[in-house]
Amino acid sequence: MPQPSRLERHTAPEGDKELLIKGITCALIGLLVLLAPFIARSASVQEMMAQAVAVGWFALVLGCAFIVQYGLRRARTNTKNQQPPAP
Repeated sequence: MPQPSRLERHTAPEGDKELLIKGITCALIGLLVLLAPFIARSASVQEMMAQAVAVGWFALVLGCAFIVQYGLRRARTNTKNQQPPAP
């Protein structure tokens, strides 16, 4: 039985769902880290979370990149499925 190609292995629906979950999780963590200094009541917690702004932006951008990659894979899969079969 032939092995699936590398591209086919990476476009499995389970992998796509996992990529979407990772993206949403990273984006939420990034948003929470960025908003924490404004929500925290303690001055020490506000100061500590303000120092983690770079981490928050990194997590937010990484999460958005995962979500965009999920969308591109999904669009590519839909386009491939809509093409008429070769004669």
